[in-house]
Amino acid sequence: MIIDISVRVDKDTPIWAGNLYPKTTSLSNMIDGDTYNETSLEMNMHTGTHVDAPLHFIEDGQSIDQMDTDIFIGTAFVVSLPDVKKITSKDLDRIDLPQNISRLLFKTTNSLLWDKKDSAFVKDYVGITKDVADWIVSKNINLVGIDYLSISTFKETVEVHNILLKEGIAILEGINLNEVEEGDYELVCLPLKITNAEAAPTRAVLIK
Repeated sequence: MIIDISVRVDKDTPIWAGNLYPKTTSLSNMIDGDTYNETSLEMNMHTGTHVDAPLHFIEDGQSIDQMDTDIFIGTAFVVSLPDVKKITSKDLDRIDLPQNISRLLFKTTNSLLWDKKDSAFVKDYVGITKDVADWIVSKNINLVGIDYLSISTFKETVEVHNILLKEGIAILEGINLNEVEEGDYELVCLPLKITNAEAAPTRAVLIK
């Protein structure tokens, strides 16, 4: 079974505060008598489902096109945390995590936000704290994901991203885990190969 955990990109897509909403422009339209359909897309790299590369916060960090593609394909563990306002290391201590996991996805109440028709950015989303970022580094995890636009809480955006990205850990953001139960899956989330970009959109799926 393949579960699409990507979110749609359109005018109703929630975006980070201050970013521009995605814009599509018809360049050629068969309805108007053109031979073919063609559309241009203008949007921020961090719109919808996307991967952050180290370059996002690390000045001399890897860009998205330089990252090892092996990171984006392989076994991942989905942790369900439906009752937390923010994710701390104490929350993870209560979870029976498998040994030697290298990809970890957090399912929270954030996923419910994707079903709403309101595109407004929500500041009180669930994110991880600095102690969880340190825990992720200590466990040699090479990809971490969450079901909103930032892996960190709103107040700790810079600190958490710096902890993770300076270690080369890929960050998968903007996923929808509403249809996903806690457990092991195969993850595929290859980002677009955009030269010198600090992030890129991706189509992310889980295979059970």
